[in-house]
Amino acid sequence: MADVNQEEHELVRLTHIFVGIDLHKRQHVAVFLNGFKRKLGEFKFDNKPSAFHLLMQEVKKYLKKGMKAMYGLEDTGGLGRALAVYLVEQKQIVKEVNPALANGVRKASPISKKSDEWDAECVGNVLVDKLESLPNANPIDHYWVIAQLVTTRTAIANEHRILLNQLHSQIAHHYPSYRKFFSELDGKTSLAFFDRYPAPHHLDAVTVEGLREFLLVPSNYACSLKSAEKILKLVHEDGSTKRNYQEQRDFIIKSHIRRIRICKEEMQAIEGRLSPLVAETGYKLDTMYGVDIVTAASFVAEIGNIGRFSNGDKLANFAGIAPVQYGSGDRHKHYKCKQGNRALHELFYRLACRQIGTKRGSGEPNNAYYYLYYQQKLVAGKTKTQAIICIMRKLVNVIYAMMKNKTEYVKRAVQIKQAG
Repeated sequence: MADVNQEEHELVRLTHIFVGIDLHKRQHVAVFLNGFKRKLGEFKFDNKPSAFHLLMQEVKKYLKKGMKAMYGLEDTGGLGRALAVYLVEQKQIVKEVNPALANGVRKASPISKKSDEWDAECVGNVLVDKLESLPNANPIDHYWVIAQLVTTRTAIANEHRILLNQLHSQIAHHYPSYRKFFSELDGKTSLAFFDRYPAPHHLDAVTVEGLREFLLVPSNYACSLKSAEKILKLVHEDGSTKRNYQEQRDFIIKSHIRRIRICKEEMQAIEGRLSPLVAETGYKLDTMYGVDIVTAASFVAEIGNIGRFSNGDKLANFAGIAPVQYGSGDRHKHYKCKQGNRALHELFYRLACRQIGTKRGSGEPNNAYYYLYYQQKLVAGKTKTQAIICIMRKLVNVIYAMMKNKTEYVKRAVQIKQAG
């Protein structure tokens, strides 16, 4: 089989022109190589659909009868997405080149150099040497849109977190006991209260009945007289916190609240758009405990079409969850992988932590199977981190099977002896 592959590789070398492309926002640079990595030429063209046909026209100059072109792009989901889509639509062979591979070619050069042309040539060299193992570019709009929405929501969520931390800091100056007022600072009732009363002196003429009446609507009529009385009592016990420039300080709190509300509205709107898009994929990831619509969309965004992976082992390698072997001679040892898709790695980590968590009050495990499996690994001498990684590896197989077969998650009710 190895000889056949070698013969096929040599045939491809002789019948193809290899085009390595260095991608930029405004202009791309392409370098043309033959099957023996000899540079034939280079070409610059604008990063816009109207200019992409110029690249194909330039490539034709180097194509002899019976030859085809093969294109290598490092970023088919970002700067190179438009070009990848165009080339695929034109029935061209397009390969995704891992940037680490091209960087390895740069480092292997005896003389360090940096230019767009050289970067494109490095991509082309990888294309020639690794063409059997490089995946085909398959830019699907459906998955790309989901990824864009997830990225946008993540940015808004980060902004929301920063604003909330700043609001905590500002509110603490005015209301030292504010954490006892409401369960969540960014809850609807809490935001309404602090927007109306950004500082304690605004409550001077407010009665218990008046405060309760104001909080009824934002709390969905759940606020009681007891809750309103508790807030006013805590405010009184804290004492006066009014200082100079109080008006400006009140403005800061109101400003934070306005922006927090906007962030929450935007995230809700994005989730509303993600829900039907994820449903169209046919994946039922949200049937598993700990996977809401945002988490499901994040898995789809990072994994894409599950058909890219032939088995769960491939997906585990892609996520950087499978161990890496280091060794020399008779000594070999496995280490935790620090490469792979780190965003996907984080998704599996958080999902694993949710599975082994317990419910408040009852202490009942969220997922008995993984909870017992986690305990067994600890008893066997694994560290907590190692035990969680073992669970992550199991979850890779579960997520892979759910996506491959488009099935719902079936919770396993097992005894501790069966969880091994």
